[in-house]
Amino acid sequence: MIKRILIVDDSPIIHTLLRKTLEKHDFEVCGDAHNGREGVEMYKELKPDLVFMDITMPIIDGLEASKLIKEYDGQAKIIMLSAMGDDDIIGQAEELGIDIFLKKPFDEYKIISAISKMI
Repeated sequence: MIKRILIVDDSPIIHTLLRKTLEKHDFEVCGDAHNGREGVEMYKELKPDLVFMDITMPIIDGLEASKLIKEYDGQAKIIMLSAMGDDDIIGQAEELGIDIFLKKPFDEYKIISAISKMI
């Protein structure tokens, strides 16, 4: 069951939009990371049920952070969010075991639909 969610994105606007959508649907946002390194550290500390991960971020990008999380926990559930959606990026995400790839901009329906596919 997915209840606790970690948001990893360098955009404060994305954090706000995701948090509003998730909390409206009774999910708990257990952490807000603003770069990939913070995301990996928070994942290990908080052990969320699901991660929303941006790709383009400072320090460690989302693909590398996802790889590190998957190495730590092969069962980690990750939804990748990105404005970049070329086939190469999507292919890399699939190779890392990313569960779902959503392109920005997103809406409430896409977010909740993606989560429901992971249950």
